[in-house]
Formats: sequence, structure tokens, C-alpha cells
Amino acid sequence: MESTVEREVYVEARPEVVWAAVTQPESFARWYAFGGAEIDLRPGGRMVMRWDEHGEYRGFVEKVEPGRRFAYRYAVDPGVEPLPGNSNLVEFTLTPEGEGTRLRVVESGFDRLEVGAEEQLKRADESAQGWDGGLAVLAELAPTL
Repeated sequence: MESTVEREVYVEARPEVVWAAVTQPESFARWYAFGGAEIDLRPGGRMVMRWDEHGEYRGFVEKVEPGRRFAYRYAVDPGVEPLPGNSNLVEFTLTPEGEGTRLRVVESGFDRLEVGAEEQLKRADESAQGWDGGLAVLAELAPTL
């Protein structure tokens, strides 16, 4: 079973613009958490992501390296606090490339979720689809941010 989902996209925007897109709540909501987001941008800071059709997902910031790396842990089920066994780690890495930015996202922890193997696989697949869609929107949106 793949324990991680990894995606990479080239974004036609400077790293500081992409950094804002992944760490500023109003920008993050434009390409990923469409129902809104709250991000307290410091290690241990609270994070909330909302989708009208899925509910509210709670998490906390794990790592902040301004302009380079941002990581958060979130509960994979709506309305609960993140704990070992119900949460995944999402890590964004930004690398300057030409006039733009190479953005890599890695979501890990599917193999540690306290659900059956089939459910772990299903969740990894759903996350992969979510990141594919979100990153496509971000790549399109970024030049206008």
C-alpha cells in the first residue's frame, strides 16, 4: 500500500506568491479549501479547512520555513481533532525554477490510519484526486494572485 501521495506542479509565479497561496487563508480557499480556511502560521498554530460538501477539517501547523516549506497535520475525518491514528501530514516544498516555482506536495500517513487496508487505499486515492484538482486550479490561478 502506498503510504504517501506525492504531486508536483510548475507554477508561473514567484516563490513568494506561491508561498502566500499555500499559507494565507483567503488564497488557500481559492484553490483548495473552497469553503474557507483558518491558518495560524506558526508551529503548533491551529488550522481549519472547510468544504461545503465535506465539512470542517481540523489540524495544526507543524513546520514553517518562510518561502520554502510549510507542513501541517490534519484529522482525515471532519469535526474531530487530529490525533495519532486519525491524521495525515501534508508538506509543501517550494523551489524557485526559472521565472516560476516548482511546488511539491506530499501527504503521508495513510498506512497509519486506524482503518482497514481497503479504506486506507480509498482515502489515498481520494487525496490524490483532491491534490490533482487543487494544484491544477492553483497553477491556473497563481499568475493572477
